[in-house]
Amino acid sequence: MSSKQNVLPVAGILSGALVWGLIWYPYRVLQETGVGGPLATLVTYTLALLCGAFMLPRVWRELHLFHNVRAGWWAVGLVFSAGWANLGYVLAMLHGEVMRVLLLFYLAPFWTIIFSYWLLGERLNRYGYLVMALSLSGAAIMLWDPQRGLPLPQNVSEWIGLSAGMSFALSNVVSRRAAHFSVEVKSYCVLLGTVLLTAPLLYWQGGGQAELLGIDTQTWLILGLLGIAICATGFAVQYGVTHLLSNRAMLLFLSELVIAAISSYFLANEVMQMRDWIGALLIVSASLLSGRLHLAETAG
Repeated sequence: MSSKQNVLPVAGILSGALVWGLIWYPYRVLQETGVGGPLATLVTYTLALLCGAFMLPRVWRELHLFHNVRAGWWAVGLVFSAGWANLGYVLAMLHGEVMRVLLLFYLAPFWTIIFSYWLLGERLNRYGYLVMALSLSGAAIMLWDPQRGLPLPQNVSEWIGLSAGMSFALSNVVSRRAAHFSVEVKSYCVLLGTVLLTAPLLYWQGGGQAELLGIDTQTWLILGLLGIAICATGFAVQYGVTHLLSNRAMLLFLSELVIAAISSYFLANEVMQMRDWIGALLIVSASLLSGRLHLAETAG
């Protein structure tokens, strides 16, 4: 692929990294105005679905694929795994420390290896073992609690972030397995899954009717802009990962960590401790090495 042809895929992934490195902040602003995480997520992803109406013709043309039982189950798997990845990401970022939650989310290469072995039958090579070792070492250093003596998440937000990262890894593996679906169908499944999982959570919390009726014009503007950004970013990222080698895509995705570290420092006054930096270095190394894992599989 020529450098000119690379521009759009690279821009797509970098736009995703920028949006997801900053998106925690407007959701926190919305929470301070009285719009809680579940309601904000439901509204923004519903608006994203409406913005994504341009994808519907392609979705309708591929509905016949869902009649195949196996294809249908892969689609269901993508809907719910991607849905929890997005919802869990927002919920964890609202109450947890941005970088710690994001680093737990970026354990995804570790879970990807496990899910790839389970669902795709991919065998582990030396790079795979090294990715797993680096990921686990980074998480253990970052999460080590001297009082309890266990490297476990320290609060509910970190547990949610960890589970969202697992779900993100599962959604990527399922997306690879569901190669018969187009980028438009996969993108729509991601948005739909987030709405389907958020709606029952909001209902369980009381429905959010009072919150919804109390939203003012300025808040609706923020929600609308977030919905547009989520829709555009989701499609751009799917386009990017489809047209770039995974090692280059992963390198570009890691810019999200830099953006989140800078934004959390200036916008939330969050400062990482030394052990967090060491854990981050190991987790980032594992993410970079996961691209090498893909190259080794291709060469093999």
